[in-house]
Amino acid sequence: MMKNILFYLWMYILVKLFMMIDTMETVIREGSTKTPYVRLDGEKGLIEIKGRSIPENSVEFYKPLIDWLERYSSKPLQETNVNVQLEYFNTSSSKCILDMLKKLELLFKKGNKIQVNWYYEEDDEDMFEAGEDYQSIITIPFTMIEMEE
Repeated sequence: MMKNILFYLWMYILVKLFMMIDTMETVIREGSTKTPYVRLDGEKGLIEIKGRSIPENSVEFYKPLIDWLERYSSKPLQETNVNVQLEYFNTSSSKCILDMLKKLELLFKKGNKIQVNWYYEEDDEDMFEAGEDYQSIITIPFTMIEMEE
């Protein structure tokens, strides 16, 4: 009897472990006055970053997001969409965003479809130029999307 219980317990643990490996958790970080709203959805192949990105420590803020991308890269969906809609970001955030885009570029080079949609307000030349700068550095398809205020 005890052997049966242990066997079923062990099987239950194994099934739970395989389920964790098979699905990517969705990470949602609510935005603040200094940090952007972030949604990393591995089941839908969706990455969203919106708002302002001027955290006290950009590396600390973005490291869990880059770590998530590392895990996602091991078993990505065939198609991943990235929506970036930033009002403003500082220099250290810029580097972290580039690091995220480079991780996505590796997936793109392996044959996965990656689409970056870079949203900017119609009179915001800085955000438009930032998107163009990333577009010139990274070999991922970028769509520049102008938004009306």
